[in-house]
Amino acid sequence: MRYLRPAALLAAALVLLLATDGTGASAEAAARASAAPRIRAVKLPDRAGPPRHRSIWSGPAFDACTAPSLDTLRAWRGAAPYGALGVYSSGSQRGCVQSRLTADWVRRARALGWRFLPVHVGLQAPCADLSRKPQRIDPAKAAEQGREEADEAVRGLRSLGLASGSPVYLDIEAYPLRDAACGQAVVDFALGWTAGLHAAGYRSGFYSSLDSGIADLAAAARAGSSPMPDALWYARWDDRADTDGSGGLAPDLWSFHQRVHQYHGNVEETFNGATLTVDRNLVDGPTAG
Repeated sequence: MRYLRPAALLAAALVLLLATDGTGASAEAAARASAAPRIRAVKLPDRAGPPRHRSIWSGPAFDACTAPSLDTLRAWRGAAPYGALGVYSSGSQRGCVQSRLTADWVRRARALGWRFLPVHVGLQAPCADLSRKPQRIDPAKAAEQGREEADEAVRGLRSLGLASGSPVYLDIEAYPLRDAACGQAVVDFALGWTAGLHAAGYRSGFYSSLDSGIADLAAAARAGSSPMPDALWYARWDDRADTDGSGGLAPDLWSFHQRVHQYHGNVEETFNGATLTVDRNLVDGPTAG
């Protein structure tokens, strides 16, 4: 929220007192109209609902752009603090080649004791400034496009041998909050994504910055939109290894083991002679295992 100084408050008050729309409408009515919520309530059919089975896991996790080698995972297991890792399982706008990421890789990594946070990188916010991810959500088709992305994500999960009930997190990179229509498109897209995953028997996750996608999704939850994602993975690099919301996510939202916090990014770590550049996370929510 942007705060005004006292002088600015007085000027704003005078404008409200003097303003009319030329038809006799009061300034009070104009003020009420201008206070319309940024995100409106949208409800989509969700007959299946989230799958009953869910695997909740709590502990430190990392994510890396490319799926690490099995030798690295073997070296890190037990030496590093991490018990789960994020993998870019699908999406037309993934940033790195995933030559190692196969069903056999998943099977062998699972046998080492690792759990997974699958991530799907598809269409991005209409107002996002991402030269490397040019494909954008169409606000007029956002919910439909979300369902289509869910279908693609499900195919990716199944190709990796990740069973129904597993979550997959939709990656929506940070975008400016100045455009309400842009935020609404992201929300509608996330609702379609969630409905599509539920219909296929998978759980819906949503990853974004706490100051953009997560803020808009929280506003949608307050407005009564549905179906909302089953878990949030929020990015705020504050070096706080917790899932308390970092002052931007209210304690009554996604509070039942439904959160992942990415709290530090692009750090190089070495364990047992194996080095990776990773983002650090704390998980208290659904994983695939």
